[in-house]
Amino acid sequence: MPENISVLLSTLVAGALSYFSVVVLLRLSGKRTLSKWNAFDFVVTVAFGSILATMVLSKQTSLLQGVVGFGTLVALQFALTWLSVRSPVVRRWIKAQPRLLVWEGKFQAEALTKERVTQGEVRAALRSKGIAALEDVKAVVLETDGGFSVIQSINAKSDSALVDVLGYADVWSNP
Repeated sequence: MPENISVLLSTLVAGALSYFSVVVLLRLSGKRTLSKWNAFDFVVTVAFGSILATMVLSKQTSLLQGVVGFGTLVALQFALTWLSVRSPVVRRWIKAQPRLLVWEGKFQAEALTKERVTQGEVRAALRSKGIAALEDVKAVVLETDGGFSVIQSINAKSDSALVDVLGYADVWSNP
């Protein structure tokens, strides 16, 4: 068999087996493994891609080495999420806190600076939600995954979804 065809066939087989291995490991590890939760999840996702590419394209890396690499990342991710659910110290260490960026139509300048977010980025988030006027917004929160939550009103009975937002207690106690 010519070498070119042998290399392509090897890549095809390694790719198929690697893909199957990754799918099985991810199904076994649960939904949290690839969630948009924190920076550690992002690192694991990038590492998954790197390992998969190495498994498919590198002659020096065996399928077993790649599967062990995936298994190690999945196990570490599982352990970290298991610990974070059970330990407030670990949770604070790995998880960012959401932060209030806009309150009652006014930018929170200090929060924007600390989070390195521009007013333009907040306005873009409002436009993406179909909101044309900043003054129509009760709050904008920068979430732990880097996304923006736009809240147009707060029910007088409860604001329980905002209690863990950095900066919310300051503005709510000083209306």
